[in-house]
Amino acid sequence: MNKDFLWGAAMCASQAEGGYLEGGKGLTANDIFPALNEGRWEALYNVPESLQKKYNYYPSHQAIDFYHRYVEDIKLLAELGIKVFRTSINWARIFPNGDELEPNEEGLQFYEDVFNECGKYGITPVVTLNHFDTPLGLYKYGGWKNKKVITFFERYCETVFKRFKTQVKYWITFNEINMILGIPIVGGLIDPLKEENILEAKYQGAHNQLVASAIATKIGHEINPEFMVGSMIGAGKNYPYSPNPADVWAAYQADQEEYSLIDVQVKGKYSAYMRRYFEKNDIDILATEEEMALLKTYTADFLALSYYSTRLTAANNEDKEATGGNIADTLKNSYLEANDFGWQIDPLGFRITLNELYDRYEVPLFIVENGLAAMDVADENYFVEDDYRINYFAKHIQAMKEAMDDGVDIIGYATWGTIDIVSASSGIMSKRYGLVYVDLDDEGNGTRNRYKKKSFDWYKKVVTSNGEELM
Repeated sequence: MNKDFLWGAAMCASQAEGGYLEGGKGLTANDIFPALNEGRWEALYNVPESLQKKYNYYPSHQAIDFYHRYVEDIKLLAELGIKVFRTSINWARIFPNGDELEPNEEGLQFYEDVFNECGKYGITPVVTLNHFDTPLGLYKYGGWKNKKVITFFERYCETVFKRFKTQVKYWITFNEINMILGIPIVGGLIDPLKEENILEAKYQGAHNQLVASAIATKIGHEINPEFMVGSMIGAGKNYPYSPNPADVWAAYQADQEEYSLIDVQVKGKYSAYMRRYFEKNDIDILATEEEMALLKTYTADFLALSYYSTRLTAANNEDKEATGGNIADTLKNSYLEANDFGWQIDPLGFRITLNELYDRYEVPLFIVENGLAAMDVADENYFVEDDYRINYFAKHIQAMKEAMDDGVDIIGYATWGTIDIVSASSGIMSKRYGLVYVDLDDEGNGTRNRYKKKSFDWYKKVVTSNGEELM
């Protein structure tokens, strides 16, 4: 491994911080789970009082309390010897409703304190600007479907770029930007129940995010030419269910649609496949010549990605067994094992995915999320002997090293949810990724104290050996 390789740890604001209305913060969609998760869309109009009789625990309201315990948590992460900490700024801490003219100083000071704490240990923050936390106040505009939100995002970016221009080098504009197509309410604050043409609304919202990302890249480079401003995809190769050409074509289409937004962020234009897709599906994107010029000029400096599993795709899903996946289910691959939630474990698929992304985009890759979700059970001393997680990481890191030997340029690697955090999709705590166990259950009971799992010392050995000691 290159001596400059960036080993890291990862989490995000909405799943870790808590303090959901402290320090002047506004609301985001994450703050009204599990209501939204159950389709209780009235939560968007009356938050949170109208639902308090049914729901008395909203996981992100306290989360694991990183907001008050960040000094302890960063010290714990520093023990691993990591070089980078991938986290996010919650936009609603800086502009509580999203459309204010002036930022909230308490929010800015909080992140300044967090980044200063990282600096004490020589840890560089890798910061996501929008990790599924568009301020709920922008719902009244129609969310990201409305071009006014681009202006609000631009103001937010300029504010944080200036404030943290000496503390942060790596920025990611949108977490897993392709997720706006699968979960538009979380990814783009676009309400499926209010749209006559939800497909068009999703792609309009996605286009506006692409424009906002290009503007952020432009501003970032102007404020600090040393900034690296990247895009991010929720990655995972789509395999065909069988050699049937119809299945191969279905998998190809799934990949093209998965890559459609990253194509724009890295290559500066929509692919021919997607232009035909828009025409075929009567999708009329409002895109000006000025916007297309911005997209062409201000492309991503690197491509960040999350990877958990590959997907299996067929032309016809009838009579085929489904299994769990990141956001959306997929078909079950009989050649692969799965985690406790049905997500299929595929280290070779990781190598395939990394090679394909690098071949397609020819920009450095940054793995900012990789991990195993499991129903960890702690003993009476809160110790978790998670050999299954160690095995997962060892195989995936080895696959990453082989991809690098293949010629793939990779900046760094960060384990996801390095300290246990609440689930983004469900809000549960029992779905654990961490190397550190947090004493907290699905109903919010527990001390929130931290305890190292067996995988903690294992990953410390990996980091200090620069990936040489995997087992």
